Amino acid sequence: MFTLIELPYKSLAPVISDETLSFHHGKHLQAYVDNLNKLIAGTPFESMTLEEIVKGSDGAVFNNAGQILNHELYFTQFCPACHSERSEESLLMKQIIKQWGTVEAFQTAFEAKGVSLFGSGWVWLQADAAGELSIAQYGGADNPVAHGFKPILTFDVWEHAYYLDYQNRRAAHLHELWKIVDWNVIESRYTK
Repeated sequence: MFTLIELPYKSLAPVISDETLSFHHGKHLQAYVDNLNKLIAGTPFESMTLEEIVKGSDGAVFNNAGQILNHELYFTQFCPACHSERSEESLLMKQIIKQWGTVEAFQTAFEAKGVSLFGSGWVWLQADAAGELSIAQYGGADNPVAHGFKPILTFDVWEHAYYLDYQNRRAAHLHELWKIVDWNVIESRYTK
């Protein structure tokens, strides 16, 4: 059975308020965990990993497993005031610069993809088997794993992720998230 991940920090304020973090992690993610555990009890999914469930399910099982996976990747890529240095010599940064010209150009393209997603979902930096990167939008619980890509970085664009802090200013929310991205975590996802 799945359990709610423990956050590796106590606060992400002021980028994400404590109220939003508590609501998003403690209520929304907990509900997905509880729902998935009920749905998979006594089924072959019960002994699978989240990735395996995402690849082999649909409907409610997919939606809840996908949201757990998405949120776990989301919450574990941040650190409060970590000021994580991104080395332009890292494999990921070299690939970003190769494909977008600069890190800033990549961030602008990533934010634009998140802003332009109609409705609720996620914006992702994903990698194919050859290490080529792309920015993708996925609605609902969908994610790169379901499409054969490696998830590297994600921003949640469901309203519950930002509405208490930013109201309808999704663009402002996405722009602020760069301040708490732990580039060491993102690099490790790309190179593993």
